[in-house]
Amino acid sequence: MEDVNGKPGWAPETPWPDSWILIGAMAAVTARLRFSNAVYVAPARPLLEVAKQVATASVLSDGRVALGVGVGWMREEFELMGQDFETRGKRLDEMIPALRELWRGGWVSFTGEYYQVPEMMIEPHPVAPVPILCGGESEAALRRAARSCDGWIGYAYTLEQATRYTTRLAELRRDYGRAHEPFDIMLALLDPPSPDLYKRAEDLGITAVMCAPWAGADAPGYREAIERFSETIISKVC
Repeated sequence: MEDVNGKPGWAPETPWPDSWILIGAMAAVTARLRFSNAVYVAPARPLLEVAKQVATASVLSDGRVALGVGVGWMREEFELMGQDFETRGKRLDEMIPALRELWRGGWVSFTGEYYQVPEMMIEPHPVAPVPILCGGESEAALRRAARSCDGWIGYAYTLEQATRYTTRLAELRRDYGRAHEPFDIMLALLDPPSPDLYKRAEDLGITAVMCAPWAGADAPGYREAIERFSETIISKVC
């Protein structure tokens, strides 16, 4: 994310592990946790690279991954990866159905304006469809999520602010004839955590909340903070 001056909100030396390598490592030592990105700048990467990485992670995790995509904002990142920055939104629109086609298994192909894939196989392929969620707060991003994706990933909001996004997404999904389909909404809430807050969020259609109950604790205190959050919040919501 950028700050009000257009600068990244983190220091240059901040570590950013590759998300799919990290997801693979975490999936290997867990059995029930699900993993996703928030978000993966997919149009900055080649289509087949994204398809292969996500398919492999899905197979290794027994289907416990979702792909969270966004168009990105850093022109230099696209240039270094050899991808066109100006067409990133249009390419992401085309990449979403292309990925779904490539993940079907067997001989597949795809022909579009930006991507042309001759008949080929990607193996191993996911045994079930990989959910694709779209991130971004622009009208274009909201429309992309409502029209083409299985959910939307937001940032951090008060519940009142989140309501505006959930309402708009519901309107758009009705416009696209998708109001009856399952749809995930994942975001962070700035209000003080409480069982009532998360129940109200659920009523709005929010299906997942990003939170860090260990914030401010050192590594030895992570477990205690997570267990306390589980006892005081999760047990009273589920």
